[in-house]
Amino acid sequence: MNDLSRVWFAGSNHSLRSFRKIAAFCLGFLLAGVGVAQAADTLRIAAQKAGTFSWELDVIKDHGLDKKAGIDLDVTELATTEAGKVAIMGGSADVILSDWLWVSRERSLGGKLKFYPYSSTLGAVMVPPGSPIKTLADLKDKKLGVAGGPLDKSWLLLQAYAKNSDVDLDSDATILYGAPPLLLQESLQRKDDATLNFWNFCAALETKGFKRLIGIEDVEKALGASGRVAMVGYVFDETYAASHADLLRRFFAMTAQAQDILAHSTEDWKKIGEKIGVTDPAALEIYRKRYLEGAAHRSVADEEADARKLYLVLAGIGGAKLVGPAADLDAGTFYKDAAGK
Repeated sequence: MNDLSRVWFAGSNHSLRSFRKIAAFCLGFLLAGVGVAQAADTLRIAAQKAGTFSWELDVIKDHGLDKKAGIDLDVTELATTEAGKVAIMGGSADVILSDWLWVSRERSLGGKLKFYPYSSTLGAVMVPPGSPIKTLADLKDKKLGVAGGPLDKSWLLLQAYAKNSDVDLDSDATILYGAPPLLLQESLQRKDDATLNFWNFCAALETKGFKRLIGIEDVEKALGASGRVAMVGYVFDETYAASHADLLRRFFAMTAQAQDILAHSTEDWKKIGEKIGVTDPAALEIYRKRYLEGAAHRSVADEEADARKLYLVLAGIGGAKLVGPAADLDAGTFYKDAAGK
């Protein structure tokens, strides 16, 4: 190789190395740009560990629905619903589950929360096998367990319904308030004559042969609702909703997919059974049936219309302790996205 060739070859190598450096830089820049464009949006959720929403979150993870939706779920597990309220009010969560009554109350006090329907599955009054109790009037001088305390919405609705038949449950029966798991055990041990509990605990009683004296969904209809009312829903700040409308839309679609999977997947219900300690297929089918009954499917407009009717009933019996200063459901309680849904 002559001197001229050496010079050319050295120059070529230098040019090649420079080209590779430039190409590598450009590729890295492009990949970084793609990474930013495809980065998932983080959504902070505070959910009860023992709640049914946790079942759906498991399904979402197992089926990769969060990745498909471009959402990075940051889930904080809670022991109580009250902890969720603290989380959303304190700004440590973007979304929780609660009821429209609480949202409306907070709005009447200056809060700016929004509600979007999640489930209409509610509890029921349960009686043990062979019970002589056939109507609410038969609860006179009997022990009635009530989950959630004296201002629980289902309990207040039940009282209003009973009074239409001249039955005053609060005074005619001995009321035993308690946490849902505790009341479940007391019912199984026959320490009460009947119990009003949350739906999943009622399902547990059904697996033991207990009967539904009346479901709260029937109480709602008797009090003027046109259909099953989604008392429970997603709750979030309206300022957050305004700036994250697309994220919320994807989130709602994703959870709807999870509910659809649970409507058809036996395998996913087996996993739920393992989680809650139910392995008998017939018993697990009761949970599945009750869960699917409450999957929200009505329009937000229909839900809001029925909520307004029930609000008046609840305000009439629960008073300001329950609803705050507002005589009617706050007009901004229900969330509607850009499509009005």
